[in-house]
Amino acid sequence: MIKVILCDDHAVVRRGVRDTISEAVDIQVVGEAGNYPELREQLRKNTCDVLLLDLNMPGRGGLEVLGALREEGSPVKTLVVSMYPEDQYAIRCLRAGARGYVNKAGDPAELVNAIRTVMQGRKYVTAEVAQMLVDNLNAPESEELHASLSERELQTLQKIASGRKLSEIAEDLMLSPKTVSVYRARVLEKLHLGNNAELTVYAIRNGLV
Repeated sequence: MIKVILCDDHAVVRRGVRDTISEAVDIQVVGEAGNYPELREQLRKNTCDVLLLDLNMPGRGGLEVLGALREEGSPVKTLVVSMYPEDQYAIRCLRAGARGYVNKAGDPAELVNAIRTVMQGRKYVTAEVAQMLVDNLNAPESEELHASLSERELQTLQKIASGRKLSEIAEDLMLSPKTVSVYRARVLEKLHLGNNAELTVYAIRNGLV
């Protein structure tokens, strides 16, 4: 039996994922969490083979959770299940330690297949991600400027480009406005931009919003 923990800050989404995999006789959901502290508690209480992890969560985001699990040497196999487009996040997640990446809008059967695949010790990627990985191998060493951004910096960039105020971003990410301002300053510096308007244009041109 494959024991699974769901980590997503939306209870409705967790319910949908639970329902999706409930028909698989070899998969059992043993716990649910809405944020990193709850996830740590679930991992402490339950034996878990595969963690289904969302990226966009309050407090520590999914990429930060991946980093924390890797630093701890956790044996849990993590499968990212996210609404974010694969071309912007899949490879970033795989580099951070995820065993696979599945889009929430995909075929429910794909999720069950992905769980079984990572349980077998293999990576799970869609054909689109596989092609991106091949293209990455053949591409020059240079990367997009935004590839150097941390998860929080990337989230700050996307939210500013989407028209969110710093106070709103701070509330969304459960951070102080001062901290968000620091992230904004770092983004502008790393991307060689001067203001929010240029930042928005960059995000749109690079398909980040």
